[in-house]
Amino acid sequence: MGGGCVRWGTSLCLCLLLAHCTSVCYAFLPDFWSRVLTLSWNSYTHQYMTEQALLNVTMETLRMVPGQDFGSPAQAGLGRGFWRSVADVVRANADVDFGSTTRADPAYHFDSERVDESTQVLREFWKQTLLLAQEKEHQQARRSLGRLLHTLQDFYSHSNWVEMGQRSEYLHLLHPTEPAVPVASEDTPTCAACHRFSCYNNLLDKLVSGSREPLLTTGYVNTYPAKPTGKCSHGGLLDGSRHQGAEGGINKDSTSPLFSPHHYLHKEASELATTATLSVLRDLRDEVGPKSFLRLFSVQELPPLVIVMDTTGSMFEEITAARLRAMSIIQARARSHAPSLSGSFLLVPFHDPGVGPVQRTDDPEEFQQFLEELMALGGGDEPEMCLSAIQLALIHSPPQSEIFVFTDASPKDRHLYNTVKALILEKQSKVTFLLTEDLSNKASGRGILKRKRREILSPDRFSLYSSLASVSGGMTIFTTNKDIHKASAIVEDSTTSHKVTLFHAESETDSAYTFTVDQAVKTVTLHVAGSIMQCGLISPTGVHQALLSTAGPLAELEQSGGLYRICLLPPIEPGQWQLTVTAHGSVTFSVLGESTLEFLYYFALEVSDTHPGLRRVEGSPIAGVPTFLVVAVIGLSSTDDATFSHVTLLGTSGQSLQKVLLNSSSSTWSGEELVGRIDSVPRLPFSVCLSGKDGKGNKLERVSAETVQPTHVQILIHSAPPLRAGRRTTVVFEVFNHGPARHFTLTAEDDRRYLSHSKRHRLSVGERGSVTGEVEVNPPRSATAGQTVTLTFTVQAQDSSDSNYAVVPLTVLPEEQDMFPPVCTVMHVELACSSHCSLGSWSVSLAVRDRGHSGLGSIQLAVGQGTLTLLHEETTGRIKSPLVQLHEETTQGHEEVTNHQHNKSRTRLEHGAHRLEMARLLQGDPPLNITDWSGGKPVMLHYTAGCCVPRAEVVVGDLTGNMRTCHLTARHQRALREKSNAPNGTTHTFLTLVLWILAELETMYYVT
Repeated sequence: MGGGCVRWGTSLCLCLLLAHCTSVCYAFLPDFWSRVLTLSWNSYTHQYMTEQALLNVTMETLRMVPGQDFGSPAQAGLGRGFWRSVADVVRANADVDFGSTTRADPAYHFDSERVDESTQVLREFWKQTLLLAQEKEHQQARRSLGRLLHTLQDFYSHSNWVEMGQRSEYLHLLHPTEPAVPVASEDTPTCAACHRFSCYNNLLDKLVSGSREPLLTTGYVNTYPAKPTGKCSHGGLLDGSRHQGAEGGINKDSTSPLFSPHHYLHKEASELATTATLSVLRDLRDEVGPKSFLRLFSVQELPPLVIVMDTTGSMFEEITAARLRAMSIIQARARSHAPSLSGSFLLVPFHDPGVGPVQRTDDPEEFQQFLEELMALGGGDEPEMCLSAIQLALIHSPPQSEIFVFTDASPKDRHLYNTVKALILEKQSKVTFLLTEDLSNKASGRGILKRKRREILSPDRFSLYSSLASVSGGMTIFTTNKDIHKASAIVEDSTTSHKVTLFHAESETDSAYTFTVDQAVKTVTLHVAGSIMQCGLISPTGVHQALLSTAGPLAELEQSGGLYRICLLPPIEPGQWQLTVTAHGSVTFSVLGESTLEFLYYFALEVSDTHPGLRRVEGSPIAGVPTFLVVAVIGLSSTDDATFSHVTLLGTSGQSLQKVLLNSSSSTWSGEELVGRIDSVPRLPFSVCLSGKDGKGNKLERVSAETVQPTHVQILIHSAPPLRAGRRTTVVFEVFNHGPARHFTLTAEDDRRYLSHSKRHRLSVGERGSVTGEVEVNPPRSATAGQTVTLTFTVQAQDSSDSNYAVVPLTVLPEEQDMFPPVCTVMHVELACSSHCSLGSWSVSLAVRDRGHSGLGSIQLAVGQGTLTLLHEETTGRIKSPLVQLHEETTQGHEEVTNHQHNKSRTRLEHGAHRLEMARLLQGDPPLNITDWSGGKPVMLHYTAGCCVPRAEVVVGDLTGNMRTCHLTARHQRALREKSNAPNGTTHTFLTLVLWILAELETMYYVT
């Protein structure tokens, strides 16, 4: 009987592994999910090391605060802002493995003995992080920090530092005055051949412990740069260079011998990487100070207060109401005496034509002074520049902010609607409009100007506001001057500490809504926006109260114009509540509670490449395709016993569209997220509702109110380098069409007007095809270092509602000497050689780009009997087609776009002169000046030669004088072929190993 059970269990495990083997074999991940897919449960990932280090240094910093002593992260109440900030760092860390310009560049991973270049990359990231933190560009600073930590952590896994017997971090990497260890020269062999998964003692004597003058080396990966004979490979089943001499590898990325030949040293490498990560964070704290360090990571920070205020002459009452409400919020926070940072305050005034300036502070008293200085003057005619002000508020406020807009005018800048919508979705911020239409009162008293009507005002002139509020999970509240102060209570309700959403829905008909209140919720406030005729509330035990007629035992109702504010009376009964509404027209319904329990989420798709894994979906998810949903539960203490089983995708009316099961449960934040697989993303807009149970089996529910907008079009950013004052920078993007052939409108907007040319373009994209384009950003010479420019792309189908977006933050860096040589990336190899070399030929296509900021200067064929061809596409259109088609490997890495093959198209985005130029170079020709060709973009090269001369060297220089020699060999073809076949070999080997383990387990059972 028992043996039968074991035999059944073994078969089931095998079936499951067979069903999942494709994912396992293609997906060695840099984050939490890697341990699942590689069955290396005790491996340390980039994500784990980064999160734990951030937690430890944050707790250290909190203990530096006088009079405070926190025992654990849960007791410290680090808050949603902290975990969101940690996610920023972790995401940027992972993106180094996924980004098209970084994933195959050895300088970002300490690969291929590019130690000096990698060290320069680290130091540049450190300068950027420090500069951005000091300029209070916190989100950009966190992203720079994440990239720094990835490269730093890779050093200890990809080099022989551990094998040298080192037990402390390599200080020289970030501290130039510390002693440096010499790197093995290109002609110095470093490894002996190893033909097993586990490679013991394959490093040569000069590179291991015991050597008097040890040399530093790192493993070569895949096809470029070409691996010299006798050098070490990175190794593992995903490395195409592992069969080139010396065979094997030295990476310590995991505890799995299938992926890490030096898996037995993984623990030592991860401990050193963690120590180095801690040192960077402590150095950063020492540089900016403990308080600024805590603000950088939003530790215990109260929700931001963001107000966008119309300051035309008719807005006296609204400005007064905002002042009084802000004062009430600030005073309430002062009375709470909670150990927390004050939160950020942001004010953006606007009228016509003026917008701004953005007034941002962490000081409550200074914010009150900003409001006191507002004056309702001028203007008086419809419309106003409201969307421009909201755009600035979204750019300069933290993610997941609540933004409150006070106005009585429609938007003049309607063209910014898609840009504002994109920023709302990107930041997951909520926008609520308080609209006053009481024109009769505005003509009397206080000498306030009455708005002049140039034409009869449209009854739907506020429709754009309603649409933006709906997408963001906010509200559109119509009120009057008389009621504006009461209506502004929603500002105070929405910016309290530990505010969570229990339910959110919209309806055009009479409706009955249900929502769950659990024991972790302290206070509950319902907001209903619309024109209500009847409203009833039913408690979990069936007690009923008619809210519009008489007082009752369940709740108190306060009406102010079109806002109905319902506060549940204590003690609040846990369980399922019901609200019935009879209304005239549309109604928006939102339930807010006070609780520390909440969640963060994002969508992700598998990427199959050198660094396979779950990559976050940029922009809106693609409708109709499988997608992963990753959820992180925060706010539970170690004593809370809670499980979370699934999420429900809710339509805009609150109806269930799809149930998504989660892989496991977690009661505390431990660096592990919950993962669910959406078989097919719904085509309708939806919000996300997390469901679970507490220790007593009672239902737990939390809702993320913003609306996810599934689509059939996507924008991907291929290249977005940093900015330099007075220098042009090119941002390369690609638009993917997942539907039939059609026309789109592409818009590019930036908040500082640095874009070179027109911002709206029409493009035609074929069925399941794509178009690549670029825009130029020209910061003036007066641009200051540390300044951030937010570039927002939107694409809208002309025949449907399909749209998507990409938000690209760009940082202006100080002008410093360019120390980085250009980079060569092999894209495609063709080999037609036989035993008679004179009868065949081989060719290599490669892209060359400048990693620094000076730009490409020259190219020369230094060695080789073949022909080097340079391609240059010259276009007079304002948004140009790309100089190069990004290489095949980049395209394959974008599986987040689709699971089907796209038809690549190099389509111009705008009419204009267009021609393709070519230049051919032979050995002995002088260097070709390409200064005017590159413009900050990659340049495409194609080399062809006979098989009797299987090597070539191309020398590329930048305008500063940095040189790179790109070594080309016919051997690239073999590496590429091995790489393409590696997954099949992985599948076979992995299944063989699994079968062996299962067989051993079964044998042990029967012997017992």
